[in-house]
Formats: sequence, C-alpha cells, structure tokens
Amino acid sequence: MIPIKKIFYLSNLNKIRLRTVIYIALFWTIIDFVIVLLRQNEQIHANSLWLRESIMFIVSLIMGYIFVYRLSKMLRHLPLWINFLAKSFILLGSAFVLTFIIQFTNTYFFHNVSAVQTLRNIESYALYKNWLLQKIIYWMVIFFITQLVLMINEKYSPGVFLDILSGRYITPKVEKRIVMFMDLKDSTPIAEKLGHSLYFEFIRDFIYALSQAIIEFDGTIYQYVGDEIVCSWMFAPRNTRKCLDTVLWARRNIQRKSNYFKNKYHIVPDFRVGIHLGEVTVGEIGVIKKDLAMSGDTMNTTARIRSACTELNHHSIVSKTFVENIDLKKWQIESLGMVELKGKENSLELFSLKI
Repeated sequence: MIPIKKIFYLSNLNKIRLRTVIYIALFWTIIDFVIVLLRQNEQIHANSLWLRESIMFIVSLIMGYIFVYRLSKMLRHLPLWINFLAKSFILLGSAFVLTFIIQFTNTYFFHNVSAVQTLRNIESYALYKNWLLQKIIYWMVIFFITQLVLMINEKYSPGVFLDILSGRYITPKVEKRIVMFMDLKDSTPIAEKLGHSLYFEFIRDFIYALSQAIIEFDGTIYQYVGDEIVCSWMFAPRNTRKCLDTVLWARRNIQRKSNYFKNKYHIVPDFRVGIHLGEVTVGEIGVIKKDLAMSGDTMNTTARIRSACTELNHHSIVSKTFVENIDLKKWQIESLGMVELKGKENSLELFSLKI
C-alpha cells in the first residue's frame, strides 16, 4: 500500500506555482471587487456581489493554473514578445468566457430576466455600448500587470524580488550563510563534442535539473555563470541538511533524465560540488539593472573548494566548518587532510562526501 503522505506529496516547486496561482486569483478578484464597488450608478445586491466574486475567484484559479502551469511550459522556448502576446490573447479569450458567465448569472438569477432575454442583453452590451472595448482594455491592463510582475519575479530566485522591492538590502548586511558552488564535470570535452549550439541546449537542460533540486530545498540561487550555479541558504541546522539533500536530489534528477540526455546528446552529465559555511556581505548593486550581490572570504573559499574537486578528483568536497555543523556518519565523509587552496594563506581541512 502506498503511504498517504506520498500520494499527496507536492514538490516545493509546485508549492511555489500553486501559491502563484492563488495570488493571481486573489489579485484579479480583489480588482474586480473594487471596480464593482466604485460603480456609483449601479445598484449592487449583496448576494449578487458575493456570487459574482465567488465565480470570479474560481474561474481566476482555473485561468491562473493555465497561465502558470500550461502556458509557461508550452511557450517558454519562444521569444519573450511572442510569449507575452500569446499568453495575453489566450487569457483574453478566457476572460470573455468569465465575463459572460458573471453577466449571465447576475442578470438571470438576481434581476428575474429570462435566459433568452439575458443573452440578448449581453449581446446588446457587447455590440452597441462599447462594453466589449472596455472589457478588452480592462483585461489587457490586468494581464499586462500580472505578466510583468511574474516575469520580474522569475528573474530572481524565490523571495529575492520581494527583498529588492522592500529595500531590505539597500544597506549591505552581513549574514551567516551556507554557500554551494555546483558546476558541470568535463565541460571542455563535452563542448568540443557537441558544438556551440547543441552544447548551449545541453547546459540549459543541465542547469534546469540542478535548479529544480535547489528550489526543492529552499535554496536561493545567487547566479548562473556558464555551466556553474552559485546558491546559498541562511545558516540554520536544518538548512545544512537541506543543502546536502539538494546535492542528492540533483543527482537523482540527472539519473531520472539520463535517457533523455542519452537520446538527445549521447552524454549523461555529472557535476562537482563545493560547500562552505561562513559570513557573507549581501547588498544591492547596479544602477540601471538592480541585483543582489554576495561577497566576502566565504564566497572565495567556496569557489576554491569547488576547484579542489578537480584537483583532488572528488565529486563533492566540503569544509570542516560545514562538517562541524551537520550530523554525518563516519562512512559518509572522508578527511582529505589540510589542503592548500589557491589564493589562501592558510591551509584548510577538507572532507569528501561519500553519499
């Protein structure tokens, strides 16, 4: 028998998407509610209003689902402007269905008008009273705002956009973080074998598989540099475990997609990982393009640890500081002794992960 918990398991990525759908539905419903209340020339029946907004919320959930789950996957490889227009026109058609349902329900149930007359009234509004033009403008503005916010949010790791919007890091802050560098193993021979165009597609699929694992365990993706991902977690005992689970989940993602990589590229990617723990300075940078930057010795040391994977021929290497803050079995790690890292004055004890 399959455990109930496993049946109803929802990945963190899907939780983020689900929250986005609910936020979209709430946003559209609240906008509609406010606009209806501002219409001074119309008598609003309380039951009619709540029925209207209930229908609005339910249909908006469906439209939000289409928007976030279906259209994003279908159109993500298209140019941005085509993606934007396609979503707008598809959602515009859905919006007219929503508007028709609301108008019909309101007129038929609360104004004692027959179904035939209700349809005629809607036709009259649509064709002769600029109702259709008003609705087109109204929904296009709503969709434009929604897509703009989602596109800006997608540019950053979950939660980062809100940090920038709230101005949390206008004044740089020193934070204790777990930092992880991940990159593709044997990238140069793979690039030579695949060629520029196919290699780029390979990197995109590889980065996507790793990013899913990072998001699954609440990591903040700091940046992509070629075939390398830099990510971090605020320091907490549970986050040291999440960092390690991310590595395991990323390898699992690659294994699950191994047939896809074999069929398309004739190569199954592998990656190397460097993990360290310490203080970093986080702050906003940029004039025209705002972004969050992380700097400090912890970032430099983690990069050197990742480079040590190549030099010492290990997949995953972590610092002693990280090991001291996570409960690992003796068989899960192997001490590599004191290692001299490039650019560092003092040697650092490193450990190889055996999981």
